[in-house]
Amino acid sequence: MATFESSLKSKLIYVFAINDERHSDCLKIGETTIDEDDGTNLFNNTDALKYAANKRISQYTKTAGIAYQLLHTEISIFVRNGMIMTFNDKQVHKVLERSGIKRKEFEGVTGADEWYCCDLETVKKAISAVKRGESTLHPSEITQGQSPVKFRPEQSTAIAKTRKQFKRGNQMLWNAKMRFGKTLSALQVVKEEGYKRTLILTHRPVVDEGWFDDFKKIFYDSKEYHYGSKNNGEQFGKLEQLAGKGDKYVYFASMQDLRGSEQVGGKFDKNNELFKANWDFVIVDEAHEGTKTELGQNVLKELVKPTTKVLQLSGTPFNLFDDYSEDEIFTWDYVMEQKAKQAWAVDNPYEPNPYASLPAINIYTYDLGNLMSEYIEDEKAFNFREFFRTKDDGTFVHDKDVDRFLDLLCKDDNESLYPYSNDEFRRIFRHTLWLVPGVKAAKALSSKLKAHSVFGMFQTVNVAGNGDEDEENDEALQMVNKAIGDDPDETYTITLSCGRLTTGVSIKPWTAVFMMAGSFSTSAAQYMQTIFRVQTPFTIHGRMKEQCYAFDFAPDRTLRVLAETAKVSAKAGKQTEEDRRMLGDFLNFCPIISIEGSQMKPYDVNKMMGQLKKAQIEKVVQCGFEDGALYNDELLKLTDVELQEFAELKNTIGTTKAMAKTGDIDVNNQGFTQEQYDELERIEKKPKKERTPEEQARLEELKAMSNQRKNAISILRGISIRMPLLIYGAELKNEDEEITIDNFASLIDDQSWEEFMPKGIDKEKFERFKKYYEPDVFREAGKRIREMARAADKFTIEERIERIATIFNTFRNPDKETVLTPWRVVNMHMSDCLGGWCFWDEEFKQMISTPRYVDQGKVTSDVFRTDSHILEINSKSGLYPLYVAYNIYRCRVEEAKKKYGEVGMGFSKSLWDATIEENILVVCKTPMAKSITKRTLAGFRNTRVNAQYYPNLIENISERPEAVVNTFRDGKHFWHINDNQNMKLDAIVGNPPYQVVGGSGGTNDSPIYQYFCKLAKIIKPQYFSFIIPSRWFAAGRDNLLGDFRKEMLSSGQIRKMTSSNDSRYFFPSVEIKGGCCYFLIDYGYNGMCEYKYIQNGIVNCDSVDLKKFDILVRNPKVARLLEHITSQFVSDEQMVESIISSDTPFGIPTNPSYSKKNSFPCKGL
Repeated sequence: MATFESSLKSKLIYVFAINDERHSDCLKIGETTIDEDDGTNLFNNTDALKYAANKRISQYTKTAGIAYQLLHTEISIFVRNGMIMTFNDKQVHKVLERSGIKRKEFEGVTGADEWYCCDLETVKKAISAVKRGESTLHPSEITQGQSPVKFRPEQSTAIAKTRKQFKRGNQMLWNAKMRFGKTLSALQVVKEEGYKRTLILTHRPVVDEGWFDDFKKIFYDSKEYHYGSKNNGEQFGKLEQLAGKGDKYVYFASMQDLRGSEQVGGKFDKNNELFKANWDFVIVDEAHEGTKTELGQNVLKELVKPTTKVLQLSGTPFNLFDDYSEDEIFTWDYVMEQKAKQAWAVDNPYEPNPYASLPAINIYTYDLGNLMSEYIEDEKAFNFREFFRTKDDGTFVHDKDVDRFLDLLCKDDNESLYPYSNDEFRRIFRHTLWLVPGVKAAKALSSKLKAHSVFGMFQTVNVAGNGDEDEENDEALQMVNKAIGDDPDETYTITLSCGRLTTGVSIKPWTAVFMMAGSFSTSAAQYMQTIFRVQTPFTIHGRMKEQCYAFDFAPDRTLRVLAETAKVSAKAGKQTEEDRRMLGDFLNFCPIISIEGSQMKPYDVNKMMGQLKKAQIEKVVQCGFEDGALYNDELLKLTDVELQEFAELKNTIGTTKAMAKTGDIDVNNQGFTQEQYDELERIEKKPKKERTPEEQARLEELKAMSNQRKNAISILRGISIRMPLLIYGAELKNEDEEITIDNFASLIDDQSWEEFMPKGIDKEKFERFKKYYEPDVFREAGKRIREMARAADKFTIEERIERIATIFNTFRNPDKETVLTPWRVVNMHMSDCLGGWCFWDEEFKQMISTPRYVDQGKVTSDVFRTDSHILEINSKSGLYPLYVAYNIYRCRVEEAKKKYGEVGMGFSKSLWDATIEENILVVCKTPMAKSITKRTLAGFRNTRVNAQYYPNLIENISERPEAVVNTFRDGKHFWHINDNQNMKLDAIVGNPPYQVVGGSGGTNDSPIYQYFCKLAKIIKPQYFSFIIPSRWFAAGRDNLLGDFRKEMLSSGQIRKMTSSNDSRYFFPSVEIKGGCCYFLIDYGYNGMCEYKYIQNGIVNCDSVDLKKFDILVRNPKVARLLEHITSQFVSDEQMVESIISSDTPFGIPTNPSYSKKNSFPCKGL
């Protein structure tokens, strides 16, 4: 129906901000009309006023895709001296200008003359001045940077949920993607809760500035709050003084700095006051980084007091989910963001869309394996490491294939769907990030791109490692921004990285990331952090980035990671409608397109569901068979008889706690079906008073089922964690045969079973419990372990060693009798004592892909020769032989290079085979240990490995050492490598067995490592080096360790020794009383010992004359003090310790409740 419009309309003043760099320091003050004024708009910021303002602002911002924030609306009618008056925006502008507030000038833009460099409070005061008839503001009325933050709905929800949760608990996790606004929102929690002492803890010190800026935005009107850090605001001491006077503060600290503190195991006496402070609130930023390590956990334990509230912030907290209940997690993910973006335009048509600037991600997969099948590593993923492998001269080994790949990316024809195939695509992808496998690959690829006919038009920026010009790490961001320039539309760039700029930074013009690194096992957190780099909002010349892209050349890896990211919590083989809905949503907002030839095939829910099983299998493997998915639903319905069987099993092996989680999926660890889980959730959410008796009974039943399953798993875990190593080493007559839960025990000989399985668990007992394992998961997880090991046979020697070490890193230490020496410790021990090529960094914090050389002078040159013979006694994993074999192999490579020049992959493998056939000798206690060692050294290849199973090894070494020595020296009959029956050994290395279980099961267990040391002494190689417990220094049974201690200390032949009072420094999951030590004995040496003592991570070095000691006091400072005291002691009377037994004082065992020596009950002692 036609109508007439009102002739008279009211005016209103509006103020708004645009949150981008160009407008960061200014506000726009404008005016518009309100169509209908019913007299209710005398108040500021009514819905009608905001509607009118948004309608006007949208007219000139919507077409440019600009997101703005409406801050204030006010009717332009006022009363002065009883008269109704009006004002306009020009009067407000004049007051601001006369008060010294500058108008914002935008270069090259005309007509933008209503922007002023001030904050909202100043604008409001200018409006008030106009109403009072004043033409200027008093200087005290002019403020800066004090406009209030307007939180989006999801931010307000996070703040409210956190405050509510903190009323009943002390921890909260924000699983919120990048650009959620975690910093501002977390600080708002501080403000609303009124916390007196707040600590911000992060792994990234560079974000201090960002937190400080956001602090000022939140607390601009709270004078009692102060900010401090080492670089900004107040120092900590000053903040504490202010807190003493009633003020409040927020302090920023880096995890790196706190980890170095003596109080948590670091090396430096610092941060004591910080740890002592009674923190009300701790915010952990980027919580997935470094908080789950031992040092990270130590830091949090010291900071967090019983009443401290903790908020963890992360965009990819996959390793944290298991520590939180559903009520303690707030989630804002990519799908939620894109849904909100889509819904806003419908629900709020005249309001600016705060999500409009966040582009959608599209993922394209190219199956390079179909084009270059020789680089498929294990039927799972493309082997980027091999494909981009370089020669010594820095060029690619597979040079022609790399050329073919680059040409393929820009193949110019009508049907090609590759990203650089035509000019239009090249404009779309004019600024991209390419992730490559390593520094050398990046440097070689940089040269290739610069010389390429198409990619030569792009400026290549290499930020991998030291880049091309040895640029410093902190200059990487500047390098890229400089190459892109002031106008990204005028330049083309490709940034090469192997890790830098993939977390915590934003390069706005990037539109795509190319994933040309990693493997099938790449973590979801790492993957998503990288691809989200290109989702950074970006507007240029009126055009806004609405789409961004990720290109992956390993489709299986893509699907596994994204299935995990969708957080589908189905067990392998189970699919629910909820899972399908979640995946459907994800694919709707993050389409995954498979490029096959000229065809584009989008992945659907069914294809993605097929990836869930692979994802779960991968988690079971990475967790070392600790994951609950290994077990089936039989554990939810145990009968009384079966419960009794578990009780007996628990008495035999106890329970085993899971180690820190390493997986990436939030798994429904109750093991319920989706229906049962939903039922439990529904009843629990109901107030207790409203539950029916039937619901309460059902709740108790479901909880009992869940607890019974958890308890059963904790018992079975003691068996399960031993399985992966046995699967890895198992020898099958037909490699096409699968290892199943039914044939598993039959593949292992009885002696090996007894050695590797818990005491008291024979094969017959195992048969009774195998029914609780999920057959498909067990089979596929076992297959995956062997696939990874088999794939390594195709790698270079260095890559293969890295893969084998990675596999061993997933294995768990079952107990202190079967300690698997970690690859880290092997490298620490061997490089410190023998030297050579080491695969860990100098602080032994992480593996390095290119080994570094450690020169121990004459020792290194004596041991690592092409004609050396090195022996390990009692190998369990083959990692010690792997280290020494690699060092002799490198000697062979250097000799070959002198003769033939470049050593290719085939030639290098023949040199490796020659090394393990001619130089390495290994004695094993069981047939399975022999198989495991062979697998580690030679994989699945038909190469001879000198690994021998020696029956009854411990008994023979302890009772008939001379006979054993003759056998080990016999190169003709025992080793079959030469005709020498009295062969000279150059070195003996390893980690011998430590003890046999004694009668009491406690400290009365008998040490046996001394027999292995005695054996090495009789063999008398030039050098020998073991890692053993340190109890022999001063304690232990004198009849077993007394002579051993005397010989070790009096010989003068211990050239080096390192000890730690905490065995977990070497073996993180195993506690060995008295700690551990490793040493180097040099039979051509007689002198001082280079001694290192490690306490709480601090290394103390000293040169010690061991001959002076009857017992060795491990701390050199204490030893000098004791020496001074005993030099004054002249009495001949016996000391108390000589008449009292250390393990059975006065005839009472030190562990009486488990003692078999006493007939009387001792539990009350």
